[in-house]
Amino acid sequence: MEDPEGGQGPQGNGALAAGRKDGKKSRRRKGKRGGQSRNANHSAQHVLSGETGEAARPMEAGNAARKRKRRRRGTGASGEAAQQHRQSNEVSAIAAQAVRVDGESVPSRRNRRKHRGKRGLQGRPLVHEKPVGRPAQPQQATPGSDTAESRIGQNENRAPRQAENGYRNNGEHPWPDELYAALDLGTNNCRLLIAQPTRPGQFRVVDAFSRIVRLGEGLAASGRLSDDAMDRAVDALRVCASKLKSREIRRMRLIATEACRQATNGAQFLERVVAETGLELEIIDRETEARLAVSGCSSLVGRETRSVVLFDIGGGSSEIAVIRIGDSRFNRLANHITHWTSLPVGVVTLSERHGGRDVTPDVFEGMVVEVEGMLERFDCPAIDIGHAGDFHLIGTSGTVTTLAGVHLDLPRYDRRKVDGIWLSDDEVSAMQAKLLSWDFASRAANPCIGPDRADLVLAGCAILEAIRRRWPSPRMRVADRGLREGLLTDMMADDGVWRRHRNRRGQRGK
Repeated sequence: MEDPEGGQGPQGNGALAAGRKDGKKSRRRKGKRGGQSRNANHSAQHVLSGETGEAARPMEAGNAARKRKRRRRGTGASGEAAQQHRQSNEVSAIAAQAVRVDGESVPSRRNRRKHRGKRGLQGRPLVHEKPVGRPAQPQQATPGSDTAESRIGQNENRAPRQAENGYRNNGEHPWPDELYAALDLGTNNCRLLIAQPTRPGQFRVVDAFSRIVRLGEGLAASGRLSDDAMDRAVDALRVCASKLKSREIRRMRLIATEACRQATNGAQFLERVVAETGLELEIIDRETEARLAVSGCSSLVGRETRSVVLFDIGGGSSEIAVIRIGDSRFNRLANHITHWTSLPVGVVTLSERHGGRDVTPDVFEGMVVEVEGMLERFDCPAIDIGHAGDFHLIGTSGTVTTLAGVHLDLPRYDRRKVDGIWLSDDEVSAMQAKLLSWDFASRAANPCIGPDRADLVLAGCAILEAIRRRWPSPRMRVADRGLREGLLTDMMADDGVWRRHRNRRGQRGK
C-alpha cells in the first residue's frame, strides 16, 4: 500500500480517496484561519518523533485502515470530530448571517422566518436604506428660471417613507421625487415654499420660510422703495437663496408683486437682488396675481359650489376674482374666472393713509368708504344665488387668518386649525368689532396678531368689510394659502407630474 500523500491508494471502496478529499478541505479551511489540518499535524508528529521514510509508512497505513472502519460505523473519534466540525460550520454560518459586512446586526434566520410576512422584510435580511431619487447631477442653473429646469445644489437623500395614501413603498418612493419652489416677494412679506408632489392636485411641503419685510413702507408717499426696506428684503432673500441652493430643485418660480410694480426704482432693486443673492425675480401683472391666488385655493371650493368671490388682501394691492362654475368643472379653477379686478390698495398703503395705530370707528368707516368707491368702478354683474350653498366668499390673506385665529382663541397661531375653516357672517362681524374695540397694545399682545401686524389688521378688516358689503354672503371660508401655492400647483400641472404618477401606479397595479 502506497503512502496516501505520495503514491497510489487502494482502489476498492475509495475510502482513502474520500479521506484525502476531506483532509484537503480541512487543510484549506484551517489554512484560512492560520492553522493546520489534522493530517498535517499527524504527519508533523511522525517527523518530530524521528519516524521517517519506510518506517513511517506502515503506521500511516494502519491509521488509514482504522479511519475507514470508523467511517463505516459512523462512530469513533474521527466521526465525532467530523460531526462536531459540521456542527461548528453550521453555527458559524448562522452567526455570519447575524452580522453584516459593515458591522450592523440584522435579523437571524429564526427572526427572518418570524417576520417574513411583514412589509419590507419579505424573508430577506435588511440592508441599508438606499437613497431615493435620481443621482445628483451638478449643472449650471439659472436661478428663477420658469421655463427650463433649474437645478441648484444637491437634494438631500431621504429614505423612502410610508406613502400618504397608504401605498407600500416596496423600495421605491411612491411619489415623484422632484422638488418645486415658489417665492413671493410682496409689499409686506417675503415667503418661500419648497414642495414635493403627492396625490393629484396636492403636494407635501418640504421647507418653508416667511418674514415680514415691509418692502412697501413709505412707497405711497415717495413712490420709491426706501433703503431700509430694500435692506430688509435682501436679507430675507439671502435666507431663501441658501435654502434653494441646499436642495436639488426641478423647477422654481420667483415673483415680485405690487411694491416692485409701483416703485420707480423697482427694476434697480431687482438688479441688486441678483447681484447679492443670485435670485432672479420676475414682476407679475395684476391679472396673473389674481389667477395664482385662485389656483392656490382651488381645493377649498366644494363640488356643490356654483359661484365664489375670492379675494386676496395684500400689502399694496387687493385682488378679487369672481368665479362661476357651470355644470362641467375644469381641472384648473382659474379657468372659471369670469371677472376680476385689482384694487390699488392694501393693508400697508391704507394704514399709512389713515393711520393704523389708533383707529376709531369713524376712521375705520372712512377706510371702508374709500375701498367701496374703488369697488363701485368694478363692472361685474350680480351673482345669482339659487340655493343656500351655491355661493360663498374665500379669503386668502393675513387679515382673514388673523380673524380666524382670534375667533378660535388660539394660544398661538396654528395654520392646521385655521386653513379651510368656515366663519359665518355674524362671526366675522363680531371679530371685527372686537378688534376695533382693542387699542394698539391689546392687538399687539394677541398671539395671533403680534406687534408686526397690530397696525395693519384693522386696515385689512376695512377692505374685508367693503367686499362683504358688495357681495353679501352667509359664510366665508378662510384660506391660509395664496400665490406660492398657486405657483406650485401650476408648475406641477404643467409638468404633468400627477398624470405621470397615475400612469406609473396603474402599471404597478397590473
